[in-house]
Amino acid sequence: MRLGTRFFVAVLALTGANAAVAAPTPLFAASEPIRLTISGPMRTIARNAERSTDPHEATLTLHGDAQEVHPIRLSARGVSRRRRDICTFPPLRIEFRERPGAASLFRGQRRIKLVTHCQSPESFQQLTLLEYSAYRLFNILTPLSFRVRLAEIEYFDPGASSAATSRLGFLIEDVDDAAERNGLAEATVGDRIGVAQLSAREAGRYAVFQYMIGNLDWALNAGPAGEGCCHNTRLAGAGENATAGLIPLPYDFDHSGLVDAPYATPPEGVSVRSVRVRRYRGFCVHNQAARAAVAETLAARQALLGAFDEIPRLEERTRRRASAYLRDYFDAADSEAEVARWLGDCLGQPARNSR
Repeated sequence: MRLGTRFFVAVLALTGANAAVAAPTPLFAASEPIRLTISGPMRTIARNAERSTDPHEATLTLHGDAQEVHPIRLSARGVSRRRRDICTFPPLRIEFRERPGAASLFRGQRRIKLVTHCQSPESFQQLTLLEYSAYRLFNILTPLSFRVRLAEIEYFDPGASSAATSRLGFLIEDVDDAAERNGLAEATVGDRIGVAQLSAREAGRYAVFQYMIGNLDWALNAGPAGEGCCHNTRLAGAGENATAGLIPLPYDFDHSGLVDAPYATPPEGVSVRSVRVRRYRGFCVHNQAARAAVAETLAARQALLGAFDEIPRLEERTRRRASAYLRDYFDAADSEAEVARWLGDCLGQPARNSR
């Protein structure tokens, strides 16, 4: 099979019960890496990223059998990775100035998040691939997840004397498209929601997945003031104004133990020595759903471990370390006593009959 085909076969096998899932937009309908050139004031964007997310005029070129050239607006985005002491090159937001045509790979896209290499050393390319793999792992567990597309990107600054820089990055599906693909809509909520407003099944799966990859940098019911709920999470529901059965879609995994970025630290209030140490942070009321999610991950064990074999340019040493980290999870998930132990760290009082 071609690169990525085995991955989507695994996804279909594990999510076949969800017949309502629609096809993604063309950009996210396949997993083969694409090749792009982004031409614009890259030095200015990078230099000012910490204090400015102002958009700049730029050009995006897709290379391949059918080359495409698109005028875009390009801006820095994110929070911690805009800090110069963390990333010398920030994550970017691409906004198309004109609607891509019907034959374009970018048909249906308006604004896209781009995860970049952060810093120049090759080790950061491996971190980019590990974060990309985290999205792919959640894709295996549920179609209620953000799809991603890997890209080899050449950054060219017409105003700079230096040559173009070529680095790996990946594009993230827009929340509206992810929701629509699942027959849902992005839910418009405030900075906080009640735990009872969440879908128990999806919140339990979400929390188990975050535990599996060792991620502590998230919240299911609150977000930064004025930025909407929830931290490193978007919510989907039956409609834009849905207030119940809300489904959390996670993103931003660079602080996870799986990625283990050199700048990653545990969040305040979580007493672990490093991000490689797992701590369950789901809600106790969802423990029953979490147990079902643990069973799902065990059933998908081979597909999840095999996902690393589908990631191009992932070095063997990186692959072995990532696989070993997931195997540690599976070893624990095979033990009823271990599952009970980590669910005992849940937030709030356990629901009746949840154990």
